[in-house]
Amino acid sequence: MGVDLSVPVSIVLLVAAGTTLLAVGLPFARTVDALADRTGIGEAMAGALLVGATTSLPGIITTGYAAASGEPSLAVANAVGGIAVQTTFLAVADLTYRRANLEHAAASLPNILQTTVLIALVGLVMAASWSPDETLGGIHPATFLLVAGYGYGLVLVRRARDVPMWRPRNTGDTVEDDPDEADDDGSVSTRALWLRFAGMGVLIALSGFAVASGGISLVRETSLSGSLVGGLFTSVITSLPELVTAVAAVRIGALTLAVGDIVGGNTFDVLFVAVADVLYRPGSVYHAIEQRTSFLLALTVVLTAVLAAGLVHRSRKGIGFEGVGILVIYALGIVSLVLT
Repeated sequence: MGVDLSVPVSIVLLVAAGTTLLAVGLPFARTVDALADRTGIGEAMAGALLVGATTSLPGIITTGYAAASGEPSLAVANAVGGIAVQTTFLAVADLTYRRANLEHAAASLPNILQTTVLIALVGLVMAASWSPDETLGGIHPATFLLVAGYGYGLVLVRRARDVPMWRPRNTGDTVEDDPDEADDDGSVSTRALWLRFAGMGVLIALSGFAVASGGISLVRETSLSGSLVGGLFTSVITSLPELVTAVAAVRIGALTLAVGDIVGGNTFDVLFVAVADVLYRPGSVYHAIEQRTSFLLALTVVLTAVLAAGLVHRSRKGIGFEGVGILVIYALGIVSLVLT
């Protein structure tokens, strides 16, 4: 499966897809922010479900297409590499918010809880790679646990929002997640907002097919490994909507949406591995990945743990220790990935 393209064509496809994903980010963020206010679901849940799931389409398409095409390392590296780079994007978005530390201002129990769920799910993927190589109908048991764990995590996040047992202390820099009717353009109906949301979702998905085709061809036509292409190229390109959406959300004051976009999207992205395992027919995808991909999994756990610590500690000014830590750790991780 998959059409082998020349290297120049692959590069053009990747650049074109990246440009499209960058362009759609700002209007997408504004649309979701309006829907969060209209529907009352809140920015944290909107970031996790609407933004996180939709902007994850390029990544899930790339991962699924790569797995079905017999490229397991590219498939899994694209998934976990996307989580790592999107966490780093949150630190970049923090740099654009001058008033206070983003994690402090967007303090939210659902976001904190989602980071712990994410760590547990990535840990499950790591454990599966060392477990017995047994499958049920070609699917490893860990895949079923991943889906169940994600579903239960959503239940916990919803409960935390509706009946919180813990609340962050409000300060002068805290931005509450309340509907902002003043910025809501009443001339646009809710139905029109949903149609706009769906249209941009289709455009984002189509870009995912372009990235998948370009990435697979790069692996097959060059000496680059699937882990490198997935960890350095396709994961970054398919994560561009999260970067633009997060920065755009910060600029319009939807801080909880910005953090929820990254954290919720990252949690959803772990399911890419489950999709890869289902579509990879030779056996368990967990046991077919390269050592570099395992390194990406460990890097993702460290980055998410640092983010969780930042959400709890809540530095008042600047990007905080978590922002600096995330940027430095990711940079060192990429260097190690290239040199390994």
